[in-house]
Amino acid sequence: MYPTRRASRGRRAALAGLVLLAVWQLAQAGWIHAKATLAQQLLARAWRESAASGVPTRPWPWADTWPVARLQVPALLLDQYVLAGTSGQALAFGPGRHDAFTGGTGYWTVLAGHRDTHFSFLELLKPGMALLLELPGGEPREYRVQAARVVDSRLEFLEPPPVDRPHLLLVTCYPFAGTATNGPLRYVVAASAVSPPSSVPS
Repeated sequence: MYPTRRASRGRRAALAGLVLLAVWQLAQAGWIHAKATLAQQLLARAWRESAASGVPTRPWPWADTWPVARLQVPALLLDQYVLAGTSGQALAFGPGRHDAFTGGTGYWTVLAGHRDTHFSFLELLKPGMALLLELPGGEPREYRVQAARVVDSRLEFLEPPPVDRPHLLLVTCYPFAGTATNGPLRYVVAASAVSPPSSVPS
């Protein structure tokens, strides 16, 4: 038996639909990457302006956040701008600084990021690895990774203990390869400031 004309038209229509869907998916992926590239350029400009003026500069007029720090991991060739707050918009463009802990009282600075984008590198961090955190207009402060652990947010609250020197806490969701969203597990990396700072290339 030979295919009918109606069946042939149906197959052609289905094929055309699949081609259009593939083109749309590729266009979406390209647009996401283009936005990410443009966002990094705008964040870099806002960072430079903030450092020069001493006044927080928003990367684009409608942004609800602005760069407050620059995080580098020399061993991983990683360089990211840290944004104010941990709102959904902020975390879409970079790691965010937790509002409750800003590096003042208790010497803790807590940063959060998405496990599948900006903070995916957390699983590569090993004890002793260097992290650099730079504030606007200041010199990078060097930290060394101390430990990493998995925390159940239903059983343990984010309350860093008192310390005698500046510390960093990097937080992301866990597991890294998980597909579920808003799970209770968190991957937490603690790092302490080197005093006096050693020589680490930025």
